[in-house]
Amino acid sequence: MELLSPIDTIKGVGEKTTKLLNKLGVYTIEDILLFFPRTYLIYPEPSVPNRDSVESLISVAGRMKTSPKVFKSRNHMDILSATVFVDDIPVDLVWFNSNYLRNNFEPGKIYIFYGRLILDKGRFKISQPLIFTPEKYQEIKKQLLPIYHLTKGLSNNLVTKTVRSALDGCRLSDDRLPAEIEARGDFISYSEAINAYHFPDSYEDLVKARRRLAYEEMFFFILNSRLQENNVASYPNTFNISHHKFTDDFRNRLPFELTEDQLKVLSDITEDLSGEYITQRLIQGDVGSGKTIVAFLAMLDVALSGYQAAIMAPTEVLARQHFESFKTWCEDFGIDIPVVLFTGSMKVSEKKAMQKIVDENDACFIIGTHALISDGRQFGNLALVITDEQHRFGVQQRDKLSSKGDKPHIIVMSATPIPRTLAMILYGNMHVSVIKQMPANRLPIKTCVIKESMRNTAYKFVSDEIEKGHQVYIICPLVEASETTEAANVIDYSKKLKERFNDNYSIGVLHGKMKPAEKNQVMEDFAEHNIDILVSTTVVEVGVNVPNATVMMIENANRFGLAALHQLRGRVGRGSAQSYCILMNESSDDNQSKRLNIMLKSNDGFYIAKEDLKLRGPGDMFGVRQSGDFSFRVADIYQDQDELEMASKDVDDIINKDPSLEKHPKLRSTLNSFLTDQFYVL
Repeated sequence: MELLSPIDTIKGVGEKTTKLLNKLGVYTIEDILLFFPRTYLIYPEPSVPNRDSVESLISVAGRMKTSPKVFKSRNHMDILSATVFVDDIPVDLVWFNSNYLRNNFEPGKIYIFYGRLILDKGRFKISQPLIFTPEKYQEIKKQLLPIYHLTKGLSNNLVTKTVRSALDGCRLSDDRLPAEIEARGDFISYSEAINAYHFPDSYEDLVKARRRLAYEEMFFFILNSRLQENNVASYPNTFNISHHKFTDDFRNRLPFELTEDQLKVLSDITEDLSGEYITQRLIQGDVGSGKTIVAFLAMLDVALSGYQAAIMAPTEVLARQHFESFKTWCEDFGIDIPVVLFTGSMKVSEKKAMQKIVDENDACFIIGTHALISDGRQFGNLALVITDEQHRFGVQQRDKLSSKGDKPHIIVMSATPIPRTLAMILYGNMHVSVIKQMPANRLPIKTCVIKESMRNTAYKFVSDEIEKGHQVYIICPLVEASETTEAANVIDYSKKLKERFNDNYSIGVLHGKMKPAEKNQVMEDFAEHNIDILVSTTVVEVGVNVPNATVMMIENANRFGLAALHQLRGRVGRGSAQSYCILMNESSDDNQSKRLNIMLKSNDGFYIAKEDLKLRGPGDMFGVRQSGDFSFRVADIYQDQDELEMASKDVDDIINKDPSLEKHPKLRSTLNSFLTDQFYVL
């Protein structure tokens, strides 16, 4: 099989499975090989069931005194039922439509059963448990079993079989990196890394595989960045942009004062816009630090100088919020500059009307989503391009927006707290500005870490906040129930909430598997207070500003990196009311409690990311992701900082000796194939 062969080339992958895999972005053999596990299952030692282990995935070693019995349910489903005894504690087992298992058991013999323990009418019970002999369980207990992202109708077992078939049926190239780099870094080969990342023989093998793949991702990311920098000349600044007194007057009439950091960044931008060459600047500002008003003030100087300025947002809701804010500021302060909006859901006639305004006005504010870079869109007098939440956009997308004008200045804004040394590596020749101070009117978000025993108190607090007229976010790690992971999911959770609050509150659901139009509608309904509680996955990390939301409750908070938790916490605290963040800690691990307690000490994203790394051991590298930025499949800029710095040095060594990679044709070829597979962001 060839890497680019369709996924249905694999024996056993039919039309139905192909469509399900396509939903997950898997179309080719290469796609399935790069469809890495999200975590790994390690079967636990058999234990004695108790009330503390209810709702957990456990294994029990039990003996059946009698053979299982079969009976019909009310809906005529066959149910196989048995009871095993674990240290004289009865545990009921049930299987549905699995009568064939009846003859697999010998009364009096010990078996190992694995599944989720529940309490049913005062008795312990496991539904659909997996069955092992003690010998087989001892063998499988030593393995790390891959757990993949799934979609409804697709089992983890089927994905596992498909990956194994792909690995068995194709040959992977092992000369992707120069030999001297592989030797210096003591890396295992690419093919070994791919195999071991899916099916590691040991934890040590998994660490080696991940290190190799993380390094390679960052190596090619930086290599592409450096080559682009070398290919881009220093373009003269042909725009006559100056700082205007009206901009200062507008700023002084705002109902709040800008922080020193905001003023410093504005000063940096003013120098950029009036400088000798076109510049690119990264603005790092913590969540809620006031980047939007800085963007508007920069765009105002550009527009008052007679040019167009554009800002691209990652979601329609955020783009519309920018649009409404810009319009309000223009109307309230008598600014006679048109404000236009382009989003994907707008009608063709609406986009044409907006384009007509752009064509007829040398100076205007242009706001939009990816629709800004669609074919046919052109901005003839564009002098400044700003991308908001920039890590959501690929470098090609940002460059495409820039190409809509004639070499405009570029500002990219990010809420990701990246240490300056890493930012300089990742953003190459960009100037870097940081906004650390929070606006004076922002109250610090009060944060608490609680256990399951405090859930009722948390729900009472949520209810009290809603009764005050406020709104609530509740974040779950999963979209729907998983056969392999014991974590909250938005589908079941929202149903439980409705029962809990007796349908007294409007509850919305948001997750990444919804269609874009559905997601936009839910976020708009929440922004307009048509929803009281929004149950969501981490898709709300970016894309909506709801000042009325005062509570962020995060289930299974121990499964998130602290940088991700900090980003989520920043969704509240955007209004004048006191806001709160409730972190539900489901882990009994003291180290996890220490990690989460860092969130209680600070609202500084840079400090939190730094402290998180100090406490996270190698065992935390899998299943708890620090940051989803840059769309790396494996690498994480925080926990792989050493590999990032190593990759940067190795790339610089190569580029200094061979700027166009003429002496490295294989490296150039691998880079090209790598770029088509990855969604790169700068």
